[in-house]
Amino acid sequence: MNPWPGSNEWLFSVKTFAAAMLALYIAMSIGLDRPYWAMATVYIVSQPLIGSVRSKAIFRLVGTAIGAIATIVLVPNLVDAPELLSAALALWTGGCLYIALLDRTPRSYLFMLAGYTAALIGFPAVNAPDTIWDVALARVEEIWLGILCSTVIATVVFPRQLGPLLAERILAWVGNASTWTQQVLDGTDDKANAFAHLRLAADAVELRMLTSQLAWDDSIWQSATRWVGELQRRMVLLLPVLSSISDRLAALRAADAITPGLRHLLADLSVWVRAGAPPPRGEADRMRHAIEQLQAETDLTAGWNQVMRCSLLLRLHDLVNLRQDMRDLRRHIEEGGGPLALPLAVPSSGPQRLHHDQGLAVLSGLAAAVTIVLACAFWIATGWQAGSGMAALAAAACCLFATLDDPTPALKNFLVIALISVAAVGIGLFAILPNVHDFEMLALVLAAFFIPVGLLIARPATQPMGSALGFLTATLLSLQGAYSADFVSYADGSFAALLGVASAAVVTALMRSVGAEWSARRLLRADWRDLAAIPTSPTLHDQALHDRDTMAGLLLDRLGLLVPRLAAVGAGNDLAAVDALADLRIGINLADLRNQRDVMTSPLRQAVDTVLHGVAAHFAAQAAAGRQLRLPATVLRDIDCALDAAIADADARDLLLQLVGLRRGLFADAPPYRPPPFPHQPPPDAAAAPDPTQRPA
Repeated sequence: MNPWPGSNEWLFSVKTFAAAMLALYIAMSIGLDRPYWAMATVYIVSQPLIGSVRSKAIFRLVGTAIGAIATIVLVPNLVDAPELLSAALALWTGGCLYIALLDRTPRSYLFMLAGYTAALIGFPAVNAPDTIWDVALARVEEIWLGILCSTVIATVVFPRQLGPLLAERILAWVGNASTWTQQVLDGTDDKANAFAHLRLAADAVELRMLTSQLAWDDSIWQSATRWVGELQRRMVLLLPVLSSISDRLAALRAADAITPGLRHLLADLSVWVRAGAPPPRGEADRMRHAIEQLQAETDLTAGWNQVMRCSLLLRLHDLVNLRQDMRDLRRHIEEGGGPLALPLAVPSSGPQRLHHDQGLAVLSGLAAAVTIVLACAFWIATGWQAGSGMAALAAAACCLFATLDDPTPALKNFLVIALISVAAVGIGLFAILPNVHDFEMLALVLAAFFIPVGLLIARPATQPMGSALGFLTATLLSLQGAYSADFVSYADGSFAALLGVASAAVVTALMRSVGAEWSARRLLRADWRDLAAIPTSPTLHDQALHDRDTMAGLLLDRLGLLVPRLAAVGAGNDLAAVDALADLRIGINLADLRNQRDVMTSPLRQAVDTVLHGVAAHFAAQAAAGRQLRLPATVLRDIDCALDAAIADADARDLLLQLVGLRRGLFADAPPYRPPPFPHQPPPDAAAAPDPTQRPA
């Protein structure tokens, strides 16, 4: 990254400062009690992209109102019992934080703001509970004013659209996926590229977050939000398909079982994938026809290589469908969306299910509540007038960094930021502001500090610290319509801010601090629990466990969260040996087998049930242990017995493909399956070829 700010970053910083000054000027002009809250709000809510600003603004407005209502309900009724009031506000903040962490959409800001807004308004108001309605209303007006000014300036003044950035990121993702596809088809893919392949999953999760904000953008992509979502879903489904093709081709190449016809097909597909300009749709039809011809020549009873070849061809069929859909959708999005002229090859699925870590959310909410209770206990015990500011800032600090695996380093940095802010405010209040006599001069003086702060917010790596510095400095300055600073109030407020952040850092370090390895193991255990639940779930139509696309989306979402944590853990850890893409393929095959068991004959169903329960028991044990375990040899034997039963049943040939995927995912290094001798049968014709809608992993 260029160490010097670019034009977009300078523009964002100037716009943010302009919004802050507009909010401060309006607040002073209409006589709001604490106009500096409007300015501070601008620095906590500003985002570089217009889609991000708009998507979060409405939720922030509503969240602020809900927090104020909670304050109005709690403070007057519990003010005579300070211990109960402290506990109530702590539980409210912790509960709202818990809900916010479970909602991985822009809507989470509603719950987070509802939580710490109640603390920011409620604690300073306990000394005058009879004025709580006026105080809460004033705080809401000030915060809303800051949000509205930030949103209006971001929308009207050189708005930076989300659509072009999203298009650029999608193009880069598709390019990386195309490189992997070509490596797989050409036989140049190897384990050295494994982490780059996993990185695609993490990038897909980031793209989903951007896509969730697209509906509030004002680019041409906004009108095609639905189709961007469909494109993103196909990007997710492409990863297990490529992983499966790589696995099957590696096995067939090792057995020297690549026939001339298959080699010619792979070469044609490689050319089709790397075509610069999108080829005509007829090329995709030609690829499908070639795949179906090779399927017609495949004899599933002729041995393991033929079964593997059939599985490969079906996955190649999926590859063609997904890639053609992605090309059609990209073209359609660039043309502005609207109804599709031609149907998509891969059916649309329902809403994607995302991973939620209930345990970590509970721990975060509990840590925030304990921090607030301890801060309030210190405040009550000492009778310190500024203790309300300590409790309020402790609540805000716990919430702002709760999404991190280990918030402690960020909170320590926040403490350093608070020291810088205290020093800057001291210089400003007692050396500079006494010489300022009008708003124009005030704005000029503030620009020297707050424009560099805006540059920090403009960069993702420094955004949290920049927002914290802007918010805290604007709050401690406590700008009013006339200069009224005194050293005692400054010292009290500064010390309260430092103690609030310090208490949040200490309690978080003791209760909530977890590392990347801990989080990675929780994600893997969640995967393994779901894999164990698929075969034994009593509800056949449970979308979370039996729909292959829903399962793929959930596992890939976890995979995207897992990748940066595996990178942080390093290669020396046992987690580096985990093949998360193999687990993904196993999950899809388990879901397919479970969904088809009711149409199986009794002998085949019994054989498949034995496999399903054996695999479920293995993953349940693995989830309980929290680490990878060696698979029992009996599971391999059970899979081979199920393969025997499937080959013997002429109506169950499609099940071979799921069983092959399961065998390869669980026992990639096992000797080849040897089918029992069967009476000679001619190769099936095209009509008997496996149904291409069945997509094994």
